[in-house]
Amino acid sequence: MSLIKPSGMCRAKYWSSEVENAYRFQLAGYRDELEYTEHQADQVEKWTGSGFVKKLKRKDGSFYYFDQKRECPDKDINKCKLYRYEDRNPIKAQM
Repeated sequence: MSLIKPSGMCRAKYWSSEVENAYRFQLAGYRDELEYTEHQADQVEKWTGSGFVKKLKRKDGSFYYFDQKRECPDKDINKCKLYRYEDRNPIKAQM
């Protein structure tokens, strides 16, 4: 069970690097990078050139390895969920 809950969710309408990384996390069974870091002690490995996720460990212990290029097909863009989080720091919220 995740400790941090999202305040909202929307579906992607077009491809972007944010959508690509969200697609990779969701393919591995996680909501997003925040949920991944709650479950796994490992740091997220990313490609240096593109910034895309390189390798993820699934909850069952197996691994997903991703290429440096785009892997999210156009037909799956609208299946990708993008989560929003409320800023819980009241000092930042006032700025």
